Amino acid sequence: MRRRLLLLGFLVVAVMAMAQPPANYYNSANGLTGNQLKVALHDIIKNHTTTSYGNLWSAFWSTDNKGNGVVWDMYSDIPGGTPPYTYQLGQDQCGSGGCNNTEGTCYNREHSWPQSWFSELSTPRTDLHHIFPTDCQVNHDRSNYPYGEVRSGTTFRNGSKLGSCKTPGYSGTVFEPIDEYKGDFARAYFYMSVRYYSEDSGWKSTDMTDKSVIKPWALTMLLRWNKQDPVSQKEIDRNNVIYDDFQHNRNPFIDHPEYADMIWDPNWSVTNDEMVSGVSVYPNPLRPGATLYLLGDVKEANQVAIFDVSGRLVLQMEIKDAKNPSLVLPNDLQKGFYLLQLRNGNSVVMNRKLLII
Repeated sequence: MRRRLLLLGFLVVAVMAMAQPPANYYNSANGLTGNQLKVALHDIIKNHTTTSYGNLWSAFWSTDNKGNGVVWDMYSDIPGGTPPYTYQLGQDQCGSGGCNNTEGTCYNREHSWPQSWFSELSTPRTDLHHIFPTDCQVNHDRSNYPYGEVRSGTTFRNGSKLGSCKTPGYSGTVFEPIDEYKGDFARAYFYMSVRYYSEDSGWKSTDMTDKSVIKPWALTMLLRWNKQDPVSQKEIDRNNVIYDDFQHNRNPFIDHPEYADMIWDPNWSVTNDEMVSGVSVYPNPLRPGATLYLLGDVKEANQVAIFDVSGRLVLQMEIKDAKNPSLVLPNDLQKGFYLLQLRNGNSVVMNRKLLII
């Protein structure tokens, strides 16, 4: 029973979804923490392919299409409910007339990290990892205020807020997205801070940031948002599309949300040798019946085991080829989160999370 509780706790507290980076994409970051990890991730994702500002409109068809051309607007959407209004891609984008001080008029291009903060420099100005289609009026009212948690102020039609900040460390005006999208914006900010690390000489200091560095009060809040709102399938799909079709770089904090704590949380510590091993699991997420590959050096392990969230063993296999180990998942494996363990006898060599979709 104790083992089951530990496994369940490990899965719930740990990463709740993972995208599919190419094999070996993060190899140079393995085993690193703190600023060393930040530098390694910067070197992995820098020098991305850029697009034009005008092409952002067409990119939204791939990155922020909720289905049937409906704009996925995090400033107006109500997950699991009925949004107060929706927009059609291409048809409802704002023109020269703007939004006429009315919510629900048109959508435009929202830089979640405001343009004025990076002096409208061209590369971050078109970086899709932090740019989203949003309602014009909410975008206008948000202006270049920091994200934060609102004590009192204005509430928009989907529940987003603008007003005085109650987050410890700051009391000015902030914009607060709804809970279901706080993690999305947190991970966008982590990306910006790492992607433009050491490339921010023209950037400004603001109430939330010092050039590309996130200030302590905001960082504490964003780390909390990262845990409270885990990575969604929306983010996974968006990250994959931006990598495959546009920029050819990824948001590491969607692929590995734990990287945020590993870089910025001074109390973070490695548990169960997580992230120390140079072994990666690919693909992840994956479907029942698919072949799972273990990439890297697994010479210390002679067995692989997979457990569901209740701690029940669903698959166990001896590793016969340490150089190219793989296993075929059962066709009847249910969707959800699992724990993969590499073992050497009764000793656990490595834990990894799996998402079956």
